[in-house]
Amino acid sequence: MSGKTACIIGSGFGGLALAIRLQSAGIATTVLEARDKPGGRAYYWQEDGFTFDAGPTVITDPACLKELWGLTGQDMAQDVELMPVMPFYRLNWPDGTNFDYSNDDLALRREIARLDPADIAGYEEFCDYAAGVYREGYLRLGSVPFLDFTSMVKAAPALARYQAWRSVYAMVSKYVSSEKLREALSFHTLLVGGNPMSTSAIYALIHTLEKEGGVWWARGGTNRLIAGMVRLFERLGGQIRLNDPVVKVHTLGNQATEVETAAGWQSAFDAVASNADIMHSYRDLLGDTARGQKMGRSLAKKRFSPSLFVVHFGIEGRWPGIPHHMILFGPRYKGLLDDIYTHGVLPRDFSIYLHHPTVTDPTMAPEGMSTFYALVPVAHQGKLPVNWDEVGPLLEKRILDEVGRRLIPDIHDRIMTCFHYAPSDFTQDLHAHLGSAFSLEPTLTQSAWFRGHNRDDMIKNFYLTGAGTHPGAGIPGVVGSAKATAGLMIEDMLE
Repeated sequence: MSGKTACIIGSGFGGLALAIRLQSAGIATTVLEARDKPGGRAYYWQEDGFTFDAGPTVITDPACLKELWGLTGQDMAQDVELMPVMPFYRLNWPDGTNFDYSNDDLALRREIARLDPADIAGYEEFCDYAAGVYREGYLRLGSVPFLDFTSMVKAAPALARYQAWRSVYAMVSKYVSSEKLREALSFHTLLVGGNPMSTSAIYALIHTLEKEGGVWWARGGTNRLIAGMVRLFERLGGQIRLNDPVVKVHTLGNQATEVETAAGWQSAFDAVASNADIMHSYRDLLGDTARGQKMGRSLAKKRFSPSLFVVHFGIEGRWPGIPHHMILFGPRYKGLLDDIYTHGVLPRDFSIYLHHPTVTDPTMAPEGMSTFYALVPVAHQGKLPVNWDEVGPLLEKRILDEVGRRLIPDIHDRIMTCFHYAPSDFTQDLHAHLGSAFSLEPTLTQSAWFRGHNRDDMIKNFYLTGAGTHPGAGIPGVVGSAKATAGLMIEDMLE
């Protein structure tokens, strides 16, 4: 060990990935977690024999995870079993049309031909475009910190070459004409909090990310991937403290000096990194400092991603005809997105992401039963300040009614256990600003240098990782942010 010490606030994917990198480099690292289990947004519950992952549920680019074990010559397979998911998603529209989306090129072309044979050539052109932005935006820049505007200027020519000012939906529409196919190729940005109608076309890289690396599931749930990361971290000598939220980061001049928790635990560290919500990190944890107050005011002016309303339910029966991931599109696309991102209303219609892990992994439910969750994006609490204690039960029933109407007719009779998770829960459990599920909205003017910096500009030993920093939300995004932040911390502390 180097004799250097670091503290990481929060044990989400970004925090744990950073902790593993620091500990592997010989920096004695302590992770502090407010909740009773590690994982952050990747929390889980066990009810009546069912296991419910809070999310995320889509694992892509497994290589970025395996790399964490490889730092010390270990094999991820000793801690986590990854299982392939096929198809990646089944997309379903109200008229009954199904579209199975995967990286099986022949099968996918058959699916496209059923929508519009003329779009096959355009899809191939879109694949070439997506591969280009994947190489530039993910492989080359995905784990590179943008600490000054000069770094943004250097990236600008590539961004311009790929028309980054255009939206994902607009770029997809350039290549294909079928409205259903446009939705099929643009909805992915919703999985990282972005509006397909305004998120930079650079995020088309998600298509290639899935095509190249596949879509995976961790046996036992995403929570088992978190548990495997914790085991690796602790084998390396790292320490994790649960159930004790950090309340303050103490500073002296332009240095973070100590971290204090609600229980009164306090310790000095050479460096501090926060995987907590970016607004909470500055406004609350650094709230006694001029820097924290200034950043809090600045962040309050930015656009934050929507929240989510998630219904978790366990039901009687097995459902082999319902794939692991489904998108049940509603009757509107752009209009629904406008309601969520712009108008801040709770519409009567919705699109549902339906997660059905037991079709891949029966261990997620008791014998003969199935685990599901149904997720709908909703406006964050800054735009939709409703009482979720009142609205939640009503929306839960509407969502279950729709799943019943389209897939499981007697769903209400089959339910064994059911609960929901609302925007107010994101605020209470995760200190998420406005209940946002993905932190800052991934628009072009809130990406790279315009996003949270991996190292603070003023407090030189205070660092950030997670969804609010470059490159953004999603498992590969926050793991990439951890790689960028770890590089800075290791250089600052050891070189």
